[in-house]
Amino acid sequence: MIREGGRVAILSFGTRLAECLKAAEALAARGLPPTVADARFAKPLDRELILRLAVEHEALITIEEGAIGGFGSHVAQLLAEAGMFDRGLRFRSMVLPDVFIDQASPEAMYRTAGLDAARIEAKVLATLGVAVVGRRA
Repeated sequence: MIREGGRVAILSFGTRLAECLKAAEALAARGLPPTVADARFAKPLDRELILRLAVEHEALITIEEGAIGGFGSHVAQLLAEAGMFDRGLRFRSMVLPDVFIDQASPEAMYRTAGLDAARIEAKVLATLGVAVVGRRA
């Protein structure tokens, strides 16, 4: 666990943790501080942690530098088998898109892929159904 928050948990697998923490700061400034966990495990999954996050939050978002069918898919399978979606858990998985990304700086490539802090923040807001939340001073 990197930080404890409220309505949403972000489960970061791989090198996007710093961007997740930037997004968490921006979300906290909006009054929506998320929980952020570093998924330093892929296999076997930390079932206890994932299920605890699912029970304690209304939404869970996985972030990874992988394709569809990776870490997020394994987490979704665990959540489905445990009946977490039956109780209304919102789940989203952010992965590399299945498109060609032109060579550029890493920051530009991640921005194009939608795995930068701004897109993570936007995904959290959309998942929670928050259109606009005023920033706190």
